[in-house]
Amino acid sequence: MEETMKLATMEDTVEYCLFLIPDESRDSDKHEEVLQKYIERIMTRFAPMLVPYIWQNQPFNLKYKPGKGSVPAHMFGVTKFGDNIEDEWFIVYVIKQITKEFPELVARIEDNDGEFLLIEAADFLPKWLDPDNSTNRVFFHHGELCIIPAPRKPGAESWLPTTPPTIPQALNIIAAHPEKILASESIRAAVSRRIRGYPEKIQVSLHRAHCFLPAGIVAVLKQRPRLVSAAVQAFYLRDPIDLRACRVFKTFLPETRIMTSVTFTKCLYAQLVQQRFVPDRRSGYRLPPPSDPQYRAHELGMKLAHGFEILCSKCSPHFSDCKKSLVTASPLWASFLASLKKNDYFKGLIEGSVQYRERLEMAENYFQLSVNRPESSLAMSPGEEILTLLQTIPFDIEDLKKEAANLPPEDDDQWLDLSPDQLDQLLQEAAGKKESESISKEEKEQNYDLTQVSESMKAFISKVSTHKGAELPREPSEAPITFDADSFLNYFDKILGPRPHESDSDDLDEEEFECLDSDDDLDFETHEPGEEASLKGTLDNLKSYMAQMDQELAHTCIGKSFTTRKQVEPVSQTTDNNSDQEDSDTGESVMAPVDVDLNLVSNILESYSSQAGLAGPASNLLQSMGVQLPDNTDHRPTSKPTKN
Repeated sequence: MEETMKLATMEDTVEYCLFLIPDESRDSDKHEEVLQKYIERIMTRFAPMLVPYIWQNQPFNLKYKPGKGSVPAHMFGVTKFGDNIEDEWFIVYVIKQITKEFPELVARIEDNDGEFLLIEAADFLPKWLDPDNSTNRVFFHHGELCIIPAPRKPGAESWLPTTPPTIPQALNIIAAHPEKILASESIRAAVSRRIRGYPEKIQVSLHRAHCFLPAGIVAVLKQRPRLVSAAVQAFYLRDPIDLRACRVFKTFLPETRIMTSVTFTKCLYAQLVQQRFVPDRRSGYRLPPPSDPQYRAHELGMKLAHGFEILCSKCSPHFSDCKKSLVTASPLWASFLASLKKNDYFKGLIEGSVQYRERLEMAENYFQLSVNRPESSLAMSPGEEILTLLQTIPFDIEDLKKEAANLPPEDDDQWLDLSPDQLDQLLQEAAGKKESESISKEEKEQNYDLTQVSESMKAFISKVSTHKGAELPREPSEAPITFDADSFLNYFDKILGPRPHESDSDDLDEEEFECLDSDDDLDFETHEPGEEASLKGTLDNLKSYMAQMDQELAHTCIGKSFTTRKQVEPVSQTTDNNSDQEDSDTGESVMAPVDVDLNLVSNILESYSSQAGLAGPASNLLQSMGVQLPDNTDHRPTSKPTKN
């Protein structure tokens, strides 16, 4: 996006913009009014999906943004998703669906990493597309991912600008040539795979757990389930100043605790569970022994109560009533509520019933956060909202205790403890890879061949590399890549000077040849006889220097650290007896060649073993080349036992 559409300074932030396709019949003077109506229509249309969603930090929101410079007026939103990356991809799904249901809209979305949609589909991008020329090229239109191409040659396609397009240029191109800018099927599939399963996936991302909480928090969460995220974040990001408010609880007293069921996202639940925390003795919160069946419920409730107390401590109990913004006073609320009823948000519930009021409360909260000026300073902080609810909603502790006797079962949290095989499977599915058939661990180890390590490394070395990185042989099913040493030396000779019988240059394919940085710096034309002789001498001198270096390093610690091949022909006895003398006098001892493959494999296996089952350079490099090493089952002691 252009300068006026830069991301906010917050980390882990996604920004999205919705533009109207240019239409000459549209009244430009009423552009703001038109966009405001679109905001209302979009937010009400997707309210049934967005209202109950528990956001990590900020919800999906839209507001009108006036035109500035070359960027026309548009609908704009920004969401800080924090540690929950699923919030970002859920927004991608929402944006995709918006452009599908409103075909006159075009959407742009990126995060603090830039064009993260292109990053997701990096394996399938055309070679011409890179971060330097991707600005204003990636859009959603008609529910499909579109990439505005660059002209192959200047002026070849008159409708394509030679430089990255501006927003108005991009919108005109999308309107005039929608079929020519559709991203390739593989790119669209990579993005679609990442958002596959929504909106049903929303329920899969939730985790319901029993918590032993003060009655006030139970009542608040019944009205505002989304406040659980603010409380978890407050506890998760606590500092010593925050904990001062929890030495003695003033708002949520521990003696009022009752058992309840709390709905988290899996990210929030993991953040709460994985934190080790011992409450202050003065707080009144005591935990049963870990062997107690309800220990987890007590621990979760204690941590969550600390989060709520921290939120309330950040605001005065007597905060000004002027900050209490009445949702129903907004002129947009009436039409928003009518649109909710039209879209069957209340699911036929009787108006005034308990369930109807609960959904109405959620809608009001959603309207305040996402529709009614979300940037407004009048919006209450989570702590102020909690204190307001405690003052306005009546609740009976005895009634809550009766509900505690009939709680639904909590969800299994075995997903927190994934085995290495399950983790590998999740990573493969995330990368779009699935094994065609399941192979047992024993079969993998029996069919494993260590020569695959050396062959894959040779293939990796033979791949083209530049200052931007190296190409990896990612799939073992790819065509085998051979390393032709003779061809390599022939090209090396061409750099220093041709040999008498020069090999033909067709040994490298055209694509690899183009990648060599030889167009400007190297000259492969025929040299003069005197120049050729000079280059030949330079090559001979280089080989002589290399031979001398080999002789000097052969008997050092570096030379002895390599495994050498066994001599095929036995060396004479005289040579054996006088080898030390010859080494010291002439420095021309007979050297056995280094076994490159054996050294390579042994060093990689040693590195892999030192990782102790964790991620490391050896496993990462081999897995990127399609080589899966079996687990190390040899538990040999690291040191020899000593005799007494």
